[in-house]
Amino acid sequence: MSSETSGTPLVQIKDLSIAFGGIKAVDKASVDLHPGEVVAILGHNGAGKSTLIKVLSGAYKRDEGQIFVNGEEADINNPRDAKKYGIETIYQTLAVADNVDAAANLYLGREILTNYGTLDDAAMESQARKVMGRLNPNFQRFKEPVSKLSGGQRQSVAIARAILFNARILIMDEPTAALGPQETDQVSDLIQQLKQEGIGIFLISHDIHDVFDLADRVAVMKNGQMVGYAKTEDVTKDEVLGMIIMGKCPAGATPGPGAMQES
Repeated sequence: MSSETSGTPLVQIKDLSIAFGGIKAVDKASVDLHPGEVVAILGHNGAGKSTLIKVLSGAYKRDEGQIFVNGEEADINNPRDAKKYGIETIYQTLAVADNVDAAANLYLGREILTNYGTLDDAAMESQARKVMGRLNPNFQRFKEPVSKLSGGQRQSVAIARAILFNARILIMDEPTAALGPQETDQVSDLIQQLKQEGIGIFLISHDIHDVFDLADRVAVMKNGQMVGYAKTEDVTKDEVLGMIIMGKCPAGATPGPGAMQES
């Protein structure tokens, strides 16, 4: 199908469809993701990529199709179900609490308490230092409110929160939007670190340069359907743009049902 990678995929989405008011936003879309791999899902606004990902994250319920996690069919009806399967979404807005520090953000809603029922700040900071040490060893600003951190540092707090609770599958929505070059490099380093840990990442991005820097494979959508799949090393940026704009599948890609048929 969409991958030449061997072994059981972390996630396999098969023939997924969802309609709103009789209009199919996603039409029989299939894509898979393997451990330690970044797959970019591309397409114009309205192509169906965000809707597809929202089904995986539990925000929308699918009408048809199946989702497999580690080879077993997954029943995902809401975000809590998705978390249970180790699926976490990091939205562009990051959803971090600006007025508290990194440790408090990591444990937001899942705080560690002492035997007396008070917040165990020391335990939370200790765990925060451990997980941030894995991800971003240069991060030292544990005592400051998150509002004082740079975009790249805020991104690492959001990612640390996801992996602290054993996420194996990350959905990253425009992770480098509005970041400067240095912060973009920071996020790139974070993604490399996550890949080494065997975490799989679905990347939603409009930035084609970003995609070629970060992703192992691309899956291109148009009008709710998959145009095709390719390893980034097998296609050029122009060819991927041709897939996005015209639905034209180049020689280095595997066509999907949405590919333009040669007349």
